[in-house]
Amino acid sequence: MAGSIVLEMQRLVQKTGHNIVGEVLRGAGTFTEWNHYPEGDARDPEAHSQYYYHAHPPDGRDMPEHGHFHLFLRERGMPSGVAPAPGQSLPEGDNAILCHLVAVSMDGDGLPIGLFCVNRWVSAETWYRSEDVIAMLDRFRIDHARPSWPVNRWITAMLRLFQPQIELLLRERDKVVAAWARAHPVSDVYEDRSLEITGAVGIDVERQVSAVHAALVGR
Repeated sequence: MAGSIVLEMQRLVQKTGHNIVGEVLRGAGTFTEWNHYPEGDARDPEAHSQYYYHAHPPDGRDMPEHGHFHLFLRERGMPSGVAPAPGQSLPEGDNAILCHLVAVSMDGDGLPIGLFCVNRWVSAETWYRSEDVIAMLDRFRIDHARPSWPVNRWITAMLRLFQPQIELLLRERDKVVAAWARAHPVSDVYEDRSLEITGAVGIDVERQVSAVHAALVGR
């Protein structure tokens, strides 16, 4: 189901000569690196989910990335029983706690090419253990039409379609952070600018859809 939605939303925007990234940027004027698109982020006030798209200046990374989506869940959307990791200052205010779920890399044609997780300083989040973040994944949804109904359906379905890879990345994230902390005991690992991306994986939508279909048929 999630794979069908991803492919269908991509097909719909392509019929009008656009792509997923172009839909997010439509009407925004000159594209500026670091700016969030849409302005103020896309937020679902019922699910307390949030995302934005942005790009960094070229830095020699191997992945031919145009930019990426960052996906978040706010505290009022989180399942019961999860708690921030100890040893960090928590933001004040209603629903101020924000957890980064995953980032989705997009190429110059507006198609997804990868997933990655980041250190806390990158996303200005409150840190949760990987198993708690995994418990949040099913809570993410953007169920309205701003900035684009196809994009919101697409990004919600992408989280479902690639959930196995996201879970692996989140568990790897915690291992990488723990190993970094052991190797650099005098620094705050979550604020260490030398550790930015904790893990990344390339993705292919059609290949993933075929793999899911084969698994379901085999079952």
